Amino acid sequence: MARLLSIVIPTWNEARTIAEALDALAPLREAGAEVLVVDGGSQDATLALCAGRADRTLQAPCGRARQMNAGAAQARGEVLLFLHADTRLPADAMGSIAAVLAGGADWGRFDVDIAGRSPMLPLIAALMNLRSRWSGIATGDQAIFVRRTLFESIGGFPDQPLMEDIELSSRLRRKHRPACLRARVVTSGRRWEQHGVWRTILLMWSLRLRYWLGTPADTLARAYR
Repeated sequence: MARLLSIVIPTWNEARTIAEALDALAPLREAGAEVLVVDGGSQDATLALCAGRADRTLQAPCGRARQMNAGAAQARGEVLLFLHADTRLPADAMGSIAAVLAGGADWGRFDVDIAGRSPMLPLIAALMNLRSRWSGIATGDQAIFVRRTLFESIGGFPDQPLMEDIELSSRLRRKHRPACLRARVVTSGRRWEQHGVWRTILLMWSLRLRYWLGTPADTLARAYR
């Protein structure tokens, strides 16, 4: 599977998580995966901590969509995987991806677990996985992967400040249904715990509903912040 997979990680002030994130990917690098960190102008030690832990570090205008598109443009792999800095892949991620690609899939995502103290987080994760499997829409927390040719054919991530993962999934779904892997990534629950679980749930549902009703992503981004 040498150079089949390129893992693109967008960062912005991720000094407290990036070393652990990249160290967790070391076995995948040894197996042939490429790891690219695309920084959006961090003012902490993020880039310094990437030294020796990633194949390449790049800089791009701040914004996940722009950063991930910049990483994809420089990646060498046949398959692109977009990974948040606070999300950890399962040990056999490469094998799982290779298996569904061999079976004819062109893109997909993992199920997710949410790490944290709140007893609500396992339920939130279960509902996310069910919703994603039913709808064919993936979120960035689920580590979306896609064949480079398909990614390029739809123009990559849309240049918008929020819901870029939802929009990408929608465009990919029009081409092919996703492979919904039951292997689980583990993502941080810090967003829910910092702002309150119920408050965050209601905010995210509200933002998604408004997006489907046509509210511009720029307007939603201001509400999110």
